[in-house]
Amino acid sequence: MITNPLNLGFQALIEMMDLNKKMFQGANTLLSIEDVDVDLTPKELVYSEDKMKLYHYRPMSEDVIPVPVLIVYALVNRQYMMDLQQNRSVIRSWLELGLDVYIVDWGYPDQMDKYLTLEDYIDGYINNAVDVVRRRSGLDQINLLGVCQGGTFSSIYASLYPEKVKNLVTIVTPIDFSTRDGLLFIWSKFLNIDNLVDTYGVVPGSFMNYGFQMLKPYQLLMDKYIGLLENIDNPDVVQDFLRMEKWIFDSPGQAGEAFRRFIKEMFQENRLIQGKFELGGRTVNLKNITMPLLNVFAEQDHLVPPAASKPLNDAVGSTDKEMISFPGGHIGVFVSSRSQKIVAPAVAKWLKDRS
Repeated sequence: MITNPLNLGFQALIEMMDLNKKMFQGANTLLSIEDVDVDLTPKELVYSEDKMKLYHYRPMSEDVIPVPVLIVYALVNRQYMMDLQQNRSVIRSWLELGLDVYIVDWGYPDQMDKYLTLEDYIDGYINNAVDVVRRRSGLDQINLLGVCQGGTFSSIYASLYPEKVKNLVTIVTPIDFSTRDGLLFIWSKFLNIDNLVDTYGVVPGSFMNYGFQMLKPYQLLMDKYIGLLENIDNPDVVQDFLRMEKWIFDSPGQAGEAFRRFIKEMFQENRLIQGKFELGGRTVNLKNITMPLLNVFAEQDHLVPPAASKPLNDAVGSTDKEMISFPGGHIGVFVSSRSQKIVAPAVAKWLKDRS
């Protein structure tokens, strides 16, 4: 069969015109966006200490469970990932499902904070935030929900202060740092953390962010922009892309002394799961965690692989303990539509049944 070359020429011309139209519409969309809205769910500041702030979200249900939930996020990213966009906000979902939610905002450490220790964060800021929530609710025990590194902190806290924690929820939380399933856990074994902290004092967020991008360079540095170009004429896709970019590059620095110890004693020496980690002169024994535990991990998590999270259930002393396996990645567990159907309602129901 002989193809008319003129037809090929016309087809190429039509495709070029469609592409030009799409790029023109995309340029107009980008120029019309001055900023993107994140962290929109209504909340109020109820406590602050140094850089740390504690917020309480306004209830969105007439049937609110009596035991409040305090969310402890990681130090290495900003907590508004959980409220990045209103149609896929796990915070909003929990509020609509009847949870009473508080959250810790760690802020942005500067050189004044370079000597902050893990004791300052866990025995100090977290403990004070827990006490504020306990006082406001009139309860001796509250629900504690830790995310990523914040889940590690929450597990340590629940071990040392079990009398203050009614239920413990951990989401994509590293506990066993011996795994070699993820590059982050391999690279960290060889990181000269002393030189890094001694040089910077507060490790720059840009350094941390660059390291995270190198874990999946093609997907995080190229593929996502190709995907944006394919949908550049869709305002909703562009807005969601810019929200994610805003969060990715909004990286706090890391208080040097706390960061030094976390890398050494967790990533390099794996002390927590072995029962050798100490905080404020006390040995942290995960068997002291006897309250109900819900442990959520993500099957395709490249930052905190399942092998780092799942051992928590065997390490604790709880008899009421469950795991949820989420079919997605580290970020998808919060922002994907699948998360709103799986993780948000499962966590809410689990807490409701025990509160």
